[in-house]
Amino acid sequence: MGKYILKRLLSIIPVLFEVSILVFFLVRLIPGSALELFLGTQVEATPQQMEELKRIFGEDKPIPILYLEWLSRILRGDFGYSLRTSRPVLPDILSRLPLSLELTIFSLFLSIIIGIPLGILSSLKQSPVIDILIRIIGLLGLSLPQFWLATLFVILFSSFEGLIPMGNFIPFSKNPLLNIKMLFLPSLAIGLGLGAVVMRFTRNSILEVLQMDYIKTAKAKGLSQRAVLFKHALRNALLPIVTILGFNAGYLLGGAIVIEEVFALPGMGRLALYAIFQRDYPLLQGIVLIISFLFVLINLLTDILYAFIDPRIRYE
Repeated sequence: MGKYILKRLLSIIPVLFEVSILVFFLVRLIPGSALELFLGTQVEATPQQMEELKRIFGEDKPIPILYLEWLSRILRGDFGYSLRTSRPVLPDILSRLPLSLELTIFSLFLSIIIGIPLGILSSLKQSPVIDILIRIIGLLGLSLPQFWLATLFVILFSSFEGLIPMGNFIPFSKNPLLNIKMLFLPSLAIGLGLGAVVMRFTRNSILEVLQMDYIKTAKAKGLSQRAVLFKHALRNALLPIVTILGFNAGYLLGGAIVIEEVFALPGMGRLALYAIFQRDYPLLQGIVLIISFLFVLINLLTDILYAFIDPRIRYE
């Protein structure tokens, strides 16, 4: 297991290197530049003045040279300085990261408590009406866009005090109960779609496991349906569900950008959105690198979790 974890950690390095190349060159394809936004529409600069501004902002060199300089700083732990605020990029990102992680974890938790029970209930097929109703709910969860749900929640619950943060966010360390209360609706807007996916995978996985011979043997021994389901079937049915949760956790972390903006949450996603609007290249590059690192790390933790769920899985 130790060798496998070390090998996977080392594999993160080339992945992040490829991501760094993509993000560095792609963000510069966005129309407009940081200098144009910095000057605004009321100021006209001569070519000589633009060249001087490029030199001041460190954008006067060819893009490949800029990339190599940026990469050398990243390897030393220096993510650079924001083009808009002139503050170091890394502290700003790390100050927003806890909120985004909390929102992602809460969304995963809600998707689990929504998706797995509904999937189990649907797989039992005790009532065709219940099964059809749950599947319709799952289809709606997959179809409704996150930003639309978030906007709808804001409209419906804006009159309830404390439910909508709207610029008055309370950290978990100061008031845990109020913090969870404020994150419930944003997390629900993100988690409903994944909950629908979890529900469908849970239903299909359990139905597949229930057809296996060892389940038929357990039923033949006189075990109750509850014992067969929870002691024998559910654990083996969890592997596809864990895969889906692990794969989507990284997407939830990156996909919280719109939700954080709708609810005015001061998280990393909202910071990334502002970095795109303001063409703040160092800030955006740092955010994408950190999200990519977390995405790969979550996939590694998912693989390790397989060994605890299924003892037959061994990593060398």
